[in-house]
Amino acid sequence: MAQNIYDDPAFFKEYIQLPRQVRGLDGAPEWPSLRSMLPELRGSKVLDLGCGFGWTCRWARAMGAATVQGIDLSQNMLSKAREFPEDPAITYLRADMDELQLSTAIFDVVFSSLSFHYLTNLSGLLAEVNRALTPGGSLVFSVEHPTQTAPRNNSNWIKDSRGGEVWPLESYLREGPRTTNWLADGVVKQHRTMSTYITMLLDAGFVLAAIDEWGASEEQIMESPRWENTRDRPPFLLMKAVKPAI
Repeated sequence: MAQNIYDDPAFFKEYIQLPRQVRGLDGAPEWPSLRSMLPELRGSKVLDLGCGFGWTCRWARAMGAATVQGIDLSQNMLSKAREFPEDPAITYLRADMDELQLSTAIFDVVFSSLSFHYLTNLSGLLAEVNRALTPGGSLVFSVEHPTQTAPRNNSNWIKDSRGGEVWPLESYLREGPRTTNWLADGVVKQHRTMSTYITMLLDAGFVLAAIDEWGASEEQIMESPRWENTRDRPPFLLMKAVKPAI
């Protein structure tokens, strides 16, 4: 089961004050790039994995999606999503994406923002998503960039077998869980390399359609100088994959 840090009261109290929760999609600087990867939504059936407050669910409906289903593990998140005006074409479901089972060929577009890096069974989920997509359907998602989920410092060093060279104990190529203190202590994220993400998609039967190691544009940096460091170390990895048409 995935860690449900979002239902921790101390964490959630801090989380709801982040710009992307206060301002919605306008507070997510990577959203324009992620949005550009999405296909035409008019008349489509959309699934949002890790839907949070339902910002993208409501946006998809505004873009003409026929139906939208949002899935999240956090009751706090879903409670916030349900506070917005009801739309009978939007449904919300509480479920663990590490154990999710979906019906065959029921969605045209599957979307996920900053959720997959929490999952231990991402390969299983991607297989389910591929099965749930209609032929030619799209998966568009973002994760924390692998250079972010890898350690941010080299404070833990070990020597090699000769006692000479040293390297980080948890280096970029050493995949697995990473525990960080982000808004609360003990937040667990799964570190994967970029090649692992790509391989997982290919193994699940997808064709890679787009990839973006997101960094703020010059215009965004002028508006928010704090994003200057994203030009040195990208915070987000955006990807689009397509299920081949029959």
